[in-house]
Amino acid sequence: MVEKRPAIAITMGDPAGVGPEIIAKSLSTKQLFSECLPFVIGDASMLERAVEVTGAEADVRIIDHPSKALFQHGVIDIVDLNLVPPDLSWGEISEAAGHAAFSYLEHAVMLANNGDIQGVCTAPLNKEALHKAGHLYPGHTEILARLTHTRTFAMMLSAPGLKVIHATTHVGLLDAVEKINVQREYDVIKLADETLRTAGFENPAIGVCGINPHAGENGLFGNGEEEEKVIPAVEKAQGEGINVQGPLPADTLFFRAKRGDFDIVVAQYHDQGHGPVKVLGLEAGVNITVGLPIIRTSVDHGTAFDIAGRNIADEQSLNEALRMAVQLAPDR
Repeated sequence: MVEKRPAIAITMGDPAGVGPEIIAKSLSTKQLFSECLPFVIGDASMLERAVEVTGAEADVRIIDHPSKALFQHGVIDIVDLNLVPPDLSWGEISEAAGHAAFSYLEHAVMLANNGDIQGVCTAPLNKEALHKAGHLYPGHTEILARLTHTRTFAMMLSAPGLKVIHATTHVGLLDAVEKINVQREYDVIKLADETLRTAGFENPAIGVCGINPHAGENGLFGNGEEEEKVIPAVEKAQGEGINVQGPLPADTLFFRAKRGDFDIVVAQYHDQGHGPVKVLGLEAGVNITVGLPIIRTSVDHGTAFDIAGRNIADEQSLNEALRMAVQLAPDR
């Protein structure tokens, strides 16, 4: 019998953050195992501590490869890279934890490239710890692009009733406007269309935000950025049969998308897209890197060092990220 459930690697993220806890809680849920074959890449000592902290009814089982995993409720299989001391302090920035978070992701990409797994789901890392360890990346997205040699990619956020894809993300506002160009706009529109079609949308409706207030209002605001950078890309995509409209005023586009007029919104910069998604529900948000040769989803929250190790962190976003990975995973 062919196994229909995709194998999904869950990377622990920064082991000093809430990653171990939300993993322990999520993988103690029986329903999850009927949907996928989940296992962890991280440090077993931290996962064992998280199981104790959360009271999760599961045993931690060390494996060296996902082919050795049991994938059964009551057991959490982990590829133990053993990179941090077992007494690592919760909620503290450290070089060891930053390097560990990078290494977990690197190992997951290797397994995905080898065809051993069908998707990667990431717990949050801490950028300061990552940089302290010498890995000078803005975040997961850029690391994954580098590890997979991907040049055209984008960050997509999904919350209940709203999906957003970004033309730019982790750059300052002035730099974002500078980086936006016709080719980038077109690439992001194309990625949005392809990703939603993979997820089962027959003809996804795409709305593109303007860069300026009121989408420039025919040159009243800004310096013609919509006419120069956005409109040619939208027209090119429309010429290829993509169901896209824009540029549209961002202040009403997100409302219209939530109402159902659009299946996804193209945001031009970080806060334009992140704000509406996080208002709708930080706990249920999912972060997806599109354009990669592998499936990658993530929680839509940070390491939450202030509550790490206290059994407060909510695992709902991780559960949603795992379900999204299953939905996007290629046929086995």
